[in-house]
Amino acid sequence: MNPTISVAVLLTVLQAAHCQKIKELSACLLGQNLRVDCRYENKTANPLTYEFSMFKDNRKRVIQTTLNVPENSLKARSNVTLSKDLLCLQLFDFTTADEGTYICELKITGDYTGNQIRNITVIKDKLEKCAGVSLLIQNTSWLLLLLLSLPLLQALDFVSL
Repeated sequence: MNPTISVAVLLTVLQAAHCQKIKELSACLLGQNLRVDCRYENKTANPLTYEFSMFKDNRKRVIQTTLNVPENSLKARSNVTLSKDLLCLQLFDFTTADEGTYICELKITGDYTGNQIRNITVIKDKLEKCAGVSLLIQNTSWLLLLLLSLPLLQALDFVSL
């Protein structure tokens, strides 16, 4: 076998073997709602499947999923949004009864490393409020953010055009 082809095949297998990784799992309060952000890295264009669940009182409760069947009472109170490298769960009308360990599980088709799983303990009194600016920064290009902030900077005499 040609050594060049062998190296190309080996590099392809190594890249496919590590296609995804959960980089960060965080939680915050957005008004009366819980927001759980699952940031991940995906090096392929393969489809992503996910599961958000909660573990409390030695019981796993599936909230939103493309892998299994979610619990109806939690699914009706929740929403998931998916954007590039961010999976975001919102649980509406979050109360102390919803406290527990929240789990983000990801699986990418064709990734042979298995499911990626991260968890975070959520206690209502210890949650920080979600910053509105962080939502803008996460989902907006820096150039657009700069252009939108120019009038504010002008009003404060930081920039003169």
